[in-house]
Amino acid sequence: MRQILMRSAKILEMSLGSDAARVLAERSRRTPRVANRILRRVRDFADVLNGRQVTPGLVDDALRRMEIDNAGLDPMDRKFLTIIISHFDGGPVGIETLAASLQEETDTITDIYEPYLIQEGFLSRTSKGRLATDKAYAHLGVKRRKSNEASSINALF
Repeated sequence: MRQILMRSAKILEMSLGSDAARVLAERSRRTPRVANRILRRVRDFADVLNGRQVTPGLVDDALRRMEIDNAGLDPMDRKFLTIIISHFDGGPVGIETLAASLQEETDTITDIYEPYLIQEGFLSRTSKGRLATDKAYAHLGVKRRKSNEASSINALF
């Protein structure tokens, strides 16, 4: 991934150090398309802030401003997991219900969001629906409710 980023940086006529490329590679989902999209955005930040020199600090600052966290999750990924956790007690929740809650097409969810979340262990797909994993709860800083707690809360509504 670093080699792809270094090559893309040359094409974009920007200076990308090895350490900065490593930070970008780690947070770009190991996907060249995503890495190049983020690199172009980082280039824009570099243009505004300090010319074309891209440092690890600038990359961190740009990713923070783009709301891409250390696990490579963007705001939509966190919204996806948060809805499963807060609205559906961690799941299972069916894809159609989840799509309606997120106001996204089911194909977008299954093709764009789910693969990385499953690969990284934030989401589990079962025959009954999608489940947020313990890793998702920990990453979002949410404590898992006990099942009887969730049942009594849902009984109120």
